Amino acid sequence: MLSILFALLLDFLFKEPPAKLHPVVWMGGFLRFAGRRLPDTPAKGFVAGAGAWLVGAALVGALAFLLQHAASWLGGFGWIATGVLLWPLFSVRMLHSEALSVELALGRSLDEGRARLSRLVSRDTTRLTATEVREAALETLSENLTDSVVAPLLWFAVLGLPGVAVYRFANTADAMWGYRGDWEWKGKWAARADDVLNWIPARVAALLLWVGSFDPRKLPAQARATPSPNGGWTMGALALALGVRLGKPGVYVLNPDGRLPDADDFRRGWRRVLAASLMGAAAACMLAWNRG
Repeated sequence: MLSILFALLLDFLFKEPPAKLHPVVWMGGFLRFAGRRLPDTPAKGFVAGAGAWLVGAALVGALAFLLQHAASWLGGFGWIATGVLLWPLFSVRMLHSEALSVELALGRSLDEGRARLSRLVSRDTTRLTATEVREAALETLSENLTDSVVAPLLWFAVLGLPGVAVYRFANTADAMWGYRGDWEWKGKWAARADDVLNWIPARVAALLLWVGSFDPRKLPAQARATPSPNGGWTMGALALALGVRLGKPGVYVLNPDGRLPDADDFRRGWRRVLAASLMGAAAACMLAWNRG
């Protein structure tokens, strides 16, 4: 529990460690190295992709286990070392500051809002309207509540540093390999592993966004409207909680009867996701404390 609290303090004070010391950057380096060597045929690509993922996850988990064991040698100060190691494996401050920067840029001009959003999403932002920019920012904010906050902290609370390290590796692998087209088979294992590891955290995150703000019976239908088995839960929960429509052109629409989000809706959504982030951290602390 103390390790989580200390890691949260570091996150709010320092945001992120430098890239050369960031474990997620190292994971990305491994994935780029392995990815360039994966075969393109479906069967061989799937087997090789799964094998490379398993090797990487094993290495990450083993290293995290050794570091956690080494931290325990510090006795009563071990929680400080563990908190430092946990710090770069989740993000509250960056998640919220990056999303808020889109709204602030949009307030200056549509082109600035589009450019700022392009740093957060893979979709083409050059033709989005102001409303679509705001929708995409809210969707990214809600979906990353799972990836950046709830899932890593819950996996840490359950399995310690190895749990959160393997989760972060899986999440990074999905971001780099989990695409269709040329990566359809090479990245399929990575995409499915991320889905599995996020299944429970995504629903926990949706519950934290709900907190009595809408009829929960409406949420499953919204969640099924998206291609992702997990992302629709948090995006749908935020759309229903705010009473707004969210969507990706040509792909899905959430809460279609809601109003189009304006700047006030964005700020309400930003505050709601921040509150959910803090509640998720508190839940992880209690879970870690109960584990002893």
